[in-house]
Amino acid sequence: MNFLIKLLLSAIAVVITAYLLPGVDISGFLAAILVAAFLSFLNAIVRPVLVILTIPITIVTLGLFLLVINAIIILIADAIIPGFDVNGFWWALLFSIILAIVNSVFESLSKKERDRN
Repeated sequence: MNFLIKLLLSAIAVVITAYLLPGVDISGFLAAILVAAFLSFLNAIVRPVLVILTIPITIVTLGLFLLVINAIIILIADAIIPGFDVNGFWWALLFSIILAIVNSVFESLSKKERDRN
């Protein structure tokens, strides 16, 4: 049940982020759920491999290259998921940054709710 709630919150974050950015388009909530699930999968499977392969450049850029990895993951999702369109690398980079912020806000709010109960 906890996974389902996190997935729905992530999908809402995808919708909010796509709404804020004119270079990102999402066709509906089902597409947002697919994007959220696919990004979770890619972040669990592909991202660790990319991070390991790019350790030297990540160190040289003081960790900023991790943002590039996030943008690449967004572009992979764009290529695979119908109804999710990102107009280039810079929009993917901005999408990943804003999505992380929105997800952090949701996580903070849900943590406060858990602490209150």
